[in-house]
Amino acid sequence: MLRLIKYLPVSRLPLSLINKINNALSSVYEKILWHQIKDGRMPEHLAVILDGNRRFARQLGLKAWIGHKYGAEKVEDVLEWCWQAGVKIVTLYVFSIENFTRSSKEVKEIMKLAEEGFDRILKEARIHKYKVRVKAIGRINLLPKTVQEAIKKAEVVTKNYNKYLLNIAIGYSGRAEIVDAIKAIARDVKSGKINDKEIDEALIERYLYTSGVPDPDLIIRTSGEERLSGFLLWQSAYSELYFCDVFWPAIRKIDFWRALRTFQMRERRFGK
Repeated sequence: MLRLIKYLPVSRLPLSLINKINNALSSVYEKILWHQIKDGRMPEHLAVILDGNRRFARQLGLKAWIGHKYGAEKVEDVLEWCWQAGVKIVTLYVFSIENFTRSSKEVKEIMKLAEEGFDRILKEARIHKYKVRVKAIGRINLLPKTVQEAIKKAEVVTKNYNKYLLNIAIGYSGRAEIVDAIKAIARDVKSGKINDKEIDEALIERYLYTSGVPDPDLIIRTSGEERLSGFLLWQSAYSELYFCDVFWPAIRKIDFWRALRTFQMRERRFGK
């Protein structure tokens, strides 16, 4: 639909008018998509891998770490779309343990953005309007103390909210999560708190960072990469996967609605 403009004598049109036409077509298409999905089955738990910040920045001729600033701003838009669609649980993969190996400048800037983001939660009207409980998952002890403190404040302020849940995977690794769960189980077996015969999938899930949270129904990854990169390795066993060929800071509501439409079109059989 957005390609309809190619049939117009574009060379005779000013750029400002071309942009207006594109925006108008996008708005119409967005409404069409919403009409198609609004009454359909929505994921209860949506997980997102926020990928492509650095490549987005390079395309604009900017330093790679500046892309993370644009990416952080995009989070607010996408969360609003999730809540509009009635998605109750959102888990965002924002920083992995492996990301600590990046340049010290980039890591420092990401941590600064993380601290600012968690601080902003305290004043963000939409967090309080939608009653969103915020939780950070990962090896939080690896983060700078200032970030840890900002996380703690955000979690305390929203701890009694129960309408929506926002998990922020930061300092996270799926393998590390499983290792930490195994260590905790081993300690409890040793102390006699649990018997090794009690160990099953349900018990292991109680020791994961996401304890008490249903597995993600849908995982979206931006940037065109088609892998999970260690994200929710245990929990993603039967998740639907959607790979979006757009960098995270550039994702549009159209792209998001398309992902939900694809999810609604799939038949989930869970191995049956």
